Amino acid sequence: MKIVVHDTASAMIDLLQRPLEERPEALREMLGPLQDVMGPVMGDFDMVQMHRGTGSGFRIDREDERYLPAVRQMRDARVWERIEESLAAAWERIQGAVPGIKHAETVHVVLVLGDPDDEHLTVRSRGYFGLGGFPGAIQLVMWPTETSLAKIGHAAAHEIHHNVRYANVVWNPMAVTVGEQVVAEGLAETFVRELAGEEAMGPWATALSGAALDRAYEKITADIDVAGMQHLTGYVLGDGTARRMGQPTVGLPDFAGYGVGLRIVDAHLKASGLTAAESVALPAREVLRNAGVATRA
Repeated sequence: MKIVVHDTASAMIDLLQRPLEERPEALREMLGPLQDVMGPVMGDFDMVQMHRGTGSGFRIDREDERYLPAVRQMRDARVWERIEESLAAAWERIQGAVPGIKHAETVHVVLVLGDPDDEHLTVRSRGYFGLGGFPGAIQLVMWPTETSLAKIGHAAAHEIHHNVRYANVVWNPMAVTVGEQVVAEGLAETFVRELAGEEAMGPWATALSGAALDRAYEKITADIDVAGMQHLTGYVLGDGTARRMGQPTVGLPDFAGYGVGLRIVDAHLKASGLTAAESVALPAREVLRNAGVATRA
């Protein structure tokens, strides 16, 4: 696997010094490697529109004096280099655990500055998140905070686990289930823990505990066979994000599916003796069965 971490620091510094009318095209060029991979899969899909909409990206329609110093702070903190180092270590672990596993030949990694006024990014997600379920593409979004600067490399490791999983597990937006989504998130966060310890895990993994986690577990496992991507956001990311994306709410708090997925995967690992790296391509139904969660399949 060739991992290409694009130099979006230079690209964003250049973009942010251009006239406003030139910025959309500069952004399109910067996001081009992701568009090339994701566009053919998603059909009528535009990375620039996602950036402007639910993607939490920096604004390109107005000046903001906070942006350039933020990019320079990220560059000075070696964010791009640390992402590359984390991805190399993550891929080495997966490849060692499952020799010969199917994977994208090249994975393009694009880090984008986020919008500091976007609550989903800066409050819910503590300044960072990623998207890595399309083999060959990983997008990371961050606004520099103490948490995001410390953990953005771990988010990249989380996303490469997804990237390899979905080079092996068929992901159909019409047929994907709650079970697949929560298992995938649980595996990816457990993988981060295997690589770098519990402190490396994202805020989504530890958002729920105690009785709140118990209630979410009961709700999600009862609806484990609900299918169709348009129905799943509430189960995985919670009602707040579902409302933001115009999707159905299901009565669950932020990141409910991550904590539940982690509980399921921990039970699977205990029952099977496998690691999250070794489990990267396992069918969700096998992980759920090992964890004692009943499915119709």
